Amino acid sequence: MFGLILNACKKDANTTPVPASQYPYKVRMTDAPGPYDAVYIDLQAVEVTGVNGKAVTLNVNAGIYNLLDFSNGMDTLIASGTLEVSAVEQIRLILGTNNSVVIDSVSYPLSTPSADQSGLKLQVHQTLQAGVTYSVLVDFDANKSIVDEGNGSYKLKPVLRTIETATSGSIKGKILPSGISAVVTATSSTNITYSTNVSANGDFILMGLPADTYVLTITPSKPLNVATIGNVVVVIGSTTDVGIINL
Repeated sequence: MFGLILNACKKDANTTPVPASQYPYKVRMTDAPGPYDAVYIDLQAVEVTGVNGKAVTLNVNAGIYNLLDFSNGMDTLIASGTLEVSAVEQIRLILGTNNSVVIDSVSYPLSTPSADQSGLKLQVHQTLQAGVTYSVLVDFDANKSIVDEGNGSYKLKPVLRTIETATSGSIKGKILPSGISAVVTATSSTNITYSTNVSANGDFILMGLPADTYVLTITPSKPLNVATIGNVVVVIGSTTDVGIINL
């Protein structure tokens, strides 16, 4: 699930004061998992563009990442650096060619559309405060980012978003019986959907949700039936716990 959606800017605790003209900046990555054994992306570079139009290349932790290692609240630091402008307009993730998906223990290469070869561009429009280290969380939605070509090949069409914890909330819960595969989808009042897979223990969390009232749909593997929970209210800055859902 390479649903890249740039998410949230948060202030890191215990930061060391820096000159007012410098703005420490970090980019972290999380994932909304999909029904795959693994989804590997080849991260090569991360660039940040300020309002002055100048791109700054951050210090990147380059390498192959399995997106499914960073789901249900887990994330990882992929880049950091110091900016000299107080407003960020765009973040660009540059991928290599060594991307793949593993389905039923078989690995398939992921082709990348030519439009994405110059980098995955994410609009941020973020104003920074001097002396504070900021973190941006990029949500790479694996479930929506892999396209089955129907001929035994797969395409990587990244779906990303930014999660802003200060302007969003989340939904969490637990599915029983545990140990089953299930997709949890939250549908907003305007029919926008957000999805994730449950963990091996049956836990799930949907992050970066705008304040709204949602319908939660749990789609387990057969022969279990689909379950639906209505009127799930999400409040900015809070996590709505729907508790245990028995299938």
